[in-house]
Amino acid sequence: MPYPIEDKLVIAVASSALFDLSESDKVFREKGASEYKKYQEINVDNVLGKGVAFPFIRRFLNLNSHFPEQFPFEVVLLSRNSPETGLRVFHSIQHYKLNITRAAFFSGESPFQYINAFNASLFLSANGEDVEKAIEAGYPAGKVLNTAVEDNDDDDELRIAFDFDGVIADDEAEKVYKETRDLGEFHRQETLKVATPHNPGPLGDLIRKISIFQKLEKERREKDPDYKIKLKTAIITARNAPSHERMVTTLKSWNIDVNEAFFLGGIEKKRILEVMKPHIYFDDQTLHLGKIDSVPMVHIPFGIANRKGS
Repeated sequence: MPYPIEDKLVIAVASSALFDLSESDKVFREKGASEYKKYQEINVDNVLGKGVAFPFIRRFLNLNSHFPEQFPFEVVLLSRNSPETGLRVFHSIQHYKLNITRAAFFSGESPFQYINAFNASLFLSANGEDVEKAIEAGYPAGKVLNTAVEDNDDDDELRIAFDFDGVIADDEAEKVYKETRDLGEFHRQETLKVATPHNPGPLGDLIRKISIFQKLEKERREKDPDYKIKLKTAIITARNAPSHERMVTTLKSWNIDVNEAFFLGGIEKKRILEVMKPHIYFDDQTLHLGKIDSVPMVHIPFGIANRKGS
């Protein structure tokens, strides 16, 4: 009997994020839906290569093995494939021994409307249109970019890194800077509001639920000093003092702890990410994402940073 999905941290993932579908997509673009269907049927037993989100998803699911009673994590497949063409995706899931049992296939239509139905705190896809529709509808979603896929089987730790403004928190502070182009005014406003927490951004619910699991790990570590922490989180933000304090206030008000926080104040995020090597990094600004190709990157198209003309 499956565990109630309401009690889990759920991630919805499109096949385009989980696997490398570049060859399949080429067939679809050049030859159309009919030939694509034939191609997938012929290759149904040919295992798909790992996609950008694969290392993250594999480690995310493996966390359940350390907490079998709570079994807190689940991944749901939401695919634009039809049930027939989606068989190859499921065969690949079984090949890699990923514990993904729930899925929905939409025969070419966008699956974004069903994110909330599956209680998902995140939807990952390589289809930018689907992600933008999800964000516009108020759902948590991110577009995986064509970046590195490195999956070291000897490394069972899961490292997740986030930008803060426009990702974990809303874009209130970003609006001040975008509208004034005055860094001093940005710091002044954040200092004035230092005791007022930000409202959650698209991934606010995700990091809150991740933090709940991290507290379970800390409790486990207290009982068993030999237990190795599996999940680590980091926030990498362009903020620096004095605007850092409101971020800390916000996280504290949400009862969220992170392992690492970087207040860079203009230092390129690439310098940190290439040392940390997170299995996934979320940012709302493509300015930062475009400079990095050695880390799995996810763009969150939310807020003023993504409005035309901003």
